[in-house]
Amino acid sequence: MANELILIVEDNAYNQKLAGDVLRVKGYRVLVAETAEAGVPMALEQKPDLVLMDIHLPGMNGIEALAKLRAAPETREIPVFAFTASVMPQDRREVTAAGFDGFLSKPINLKEFLETIADVLAKKKP
Repeated sequence: MANELILIVEDNAYNQKLAGDVLRVKGYRVLVAETAEAGVPMALEQKPDLVLMDIHLPGMNGIEALAKLRAAPETREIPVFAFTASVMPQDRREVTAAGFDGFLSKPINLKEFLETIADVLAKKKP
């Protein structure tokens, strides 16, 4: 596997760096956007294999960004995971109801983070 392109939409520099570094070490290519307003056009142009989307972003939030990605034919099939510190059951229900493909919590559990990403990308392969 690896070499797949993953877009991280995250406004926290520490979380951007940590997730990006971990993914790069495993051979993934990584794009980073600090806002949903930057991430949505980046996804439309680059067509990543997976999007990790923070929920609480300045301006457009992750749920609104997901709606835009699902509305566009170019990005509607791209798996989008909520990448968030909001881990209460109500938060998970909201994320699931919004149509995210999954949930990755912050701070990241390295093993779970990498296994989940590998599983999602393996299922996406023809």
